[in-house]
Amino acid sequence: MKEISNILTAYQNMNPATTKAALATVVRVEGSSYRRTGARMLIMDNGMWVGGISGGCLEGDALKRARLAMAQARPTLVTYDTTDDDAYQIGVGLGCNGIIDVLIAPINEAEPTAINLLKDCVTSDRQTHILLTVTQVNGLVEGLTIGDMRVYSGPDSLSVFGDEQAIELLDNVVRKYIAKGKSAPVSLGLSDGRSIELFVEVIPPVPHVVVMGQQYDVYPLVRLINELGWQATVVANPQKITKAFFSQANALVAPADFDTIPIDEQTAFILMAHDFNTDRANLPKALATNAPFVGVLGPRVRTERMVTELAAEGVFISLEERVHAPVGLDIGATSPEEIALSIVAEIKAVLSGRDGSSLRLRQAPIHERE
Repeated sequence: MKEISNILTAYQNMNPATTKAALATVVRVEGSSYRRTGARMLIMDNGMWVGGISGGCLEGDALKRARLAMAQARPTLVTYDTTDDDAYQIGVGLGCNGIIDVLIAPINEAEPTAINLLKDCVTSDRQTHILLTVTQVNGLVEGLTIGDMRVYSGPDSLSVFGDEQAIELLDNVVRKYIAKGKSAPVSLGLSDGRSIELFVEVIPPVPHVVVMGQQYDVYPLVRLINELGWQATVVANPQKITKAFFSQANALVAPADFDTIPIDEQTAFILMAHDFNTDRANLPKALATNAPFVGVLGPRVRTERMVTELAAEGVFISLEERVHAPVGLDIGATSPEEIALSIVAEIKAVLSGRDGSSLRLRQAPIHERE
């Protein structure tokens, strides 16, 4: 989401009277690639770009192709094959062994549909957004051209894509991708032989970290959350937080207003008050929510003592799977900055369904493949 935000900011600061722009989006990846589907870059005809579709090796060629697309006012689908031994193939020699389809679509300043839809994803309430982008049309399909982007909001939003059978098939595929939280291309065949290639993009809300504490080590954690483009809510007494710190957090909530915090499947709690009684009181509050991650700073025995004392008071909780105590990955962190890195890394691993171990120990490819 941070990449989208940076693209929107760059577009807003661009002068459309003197500069044209196009969006380049990775819509299909076969095999290995540095960036995955949904990676984007805003390309301007003055040679500037924001974002990226690779590790820097394809951007120069994408700039040339984007300039041509802008001059012709016509979207184009470009395939980069890094498995090809052809010396003239862009990307050869990278060793990625992947095939990447990139849709390059000029932005119509009079009606910047893609920009507006992406802006809705960033500015609207926390929810999962599903965008459908047409990447190819085989045969004339009224109302659809390459580069068209539409919002999926259920079967009724798919009427433009064809007959009832095709719509049902597409709806089932989209729902499957939503459940898996992944973006992927889809081939949709119509009953009369025509076909449409689509990129189904699932954009979940960014991770939301609720930090319950107000000591100095909260600062580097919030700074790192900001750098990632995530959201940070700090639960603390407003009178004990400096104005400079408040400006870094997305929200500052007083303990009495805990129930006003929005919680969803991308929310993580971090209990780091450095006060045993405060953390003990906050643990059952955090577990009463549906947040998938509840982390407690400090040694395991400290958290076990909390559970024992709470049980003696009639509050029974278990150190279930979503409780991470001590919180963080085992990287040997000692400073507040390193501890913040450890915590954020574990949150990312859990929300991504990974175990946080070294990639060299992973038997499967780094990214899931069809």
